[in-house]
Amino acid sequence: MELRHLRCFVAVAEELHFARAAERLHMEQSPLSRTIKDLEYRLGVQLFERTTRRTRLTWAGTVLLKEARRVIAVVEQAKASVKGAAAGYRGQLRVALSDGVPQLRLASLLALCRDEEPDVEICLHEVPSAAQVKGLQEDLFDVGFAQSAHHVAGLSAVPVWFDPLVVTLPARHQLLAYRSIPLEELTRHPLVLCDPNVCEGFWRQLKRILDPVAPRLTIAERVPTLDLMMALVAAGYGLGLTSLARMAELNNPNVMMRPLAGKDALLTTYLVRRNDEPSEQLQRFIDRVTGNEQAASGSQPNITASCGARS
Repeated sequence: MELRHLRCFVAVAEELHFARAAERLHMEQSPLSRTIKDLEYRLGVQLFERTTRRTRLTWAGTVLLKEARRVIAVVEQAKASVKGAAAGYRGQLRVALSDGVPQLRLASLLALCRDEEPDVEICLHEVPSAAQVKGLQEDLFDVGFAQSAHHVAGLSAVPVWFDPLVVTLPARHQLLAYRSIPLEELTRHPLVLCDPNVCEGFWRQLKRILDPVAPRLTIAERVPTLDLMMALVAAGYGLGLTSLARMAELNNPNVMMRPLAGKDALLTTYLVRRNDEPSEQLQRFIDRVTGNEQAASGSQPNITASCGARS
């Protein structure tokens, strides 16, 4: 079994469509089908159930998908380590990002790392929440940032960044009269919210904040990205909810923002890692994260100033 077999298998398993998988791999469908058949022959198992209408994984295929992803990740990590060594790096930290880490905070942290320890390579991986947990457990990542505390055996999650939750509104919206928007007001307007399957940690925190009025909320759209949310808000589809730090990354003159009222309207970003003793290199990184919080919070824009606003 070769690495090319696994790459082809993962593509078909994720697409569940040979033509789309072939397009993704930039190859013809016929050689892709032969590669999958060759893999099944070598393993002595059937990996896919194929009909004229659909393709789906067998149980053996489901088991292999989990292992194939792990093997490919290890190989990619080995390649990155070798390239880093060839480029002159003397160390490496593998950082997994989940749930949308604020860019301004991340950029400030990375700049500090480059200034203080330029010979350590920071390898960033954007992954879903579940993949982050698994990668940390299997030593594919050294540390992660997430908006979920990950109550998983063997992992610890420490809150490091706290950001006000803001309501995003179309320009000239009536709720801009408020300095901070009461939670009750959200029940009177349609909302454009994140997709829980994409932004799992963010949604868990948001759901807790919205829980007192949840039965009376009207959710007009579920979106996978902040950019799409802002486009729909600007177009008048509804109000959006995000963190002040994420909102500061955008520059859309047709979208305004106000903080959500209430002392609990904060979003927390956690630093997640294994419970074992951190290396000196990782400990220095953790110290930078916790020390960088004060500097980052000082650069947040003022979101309450507004002529004619009422409390």
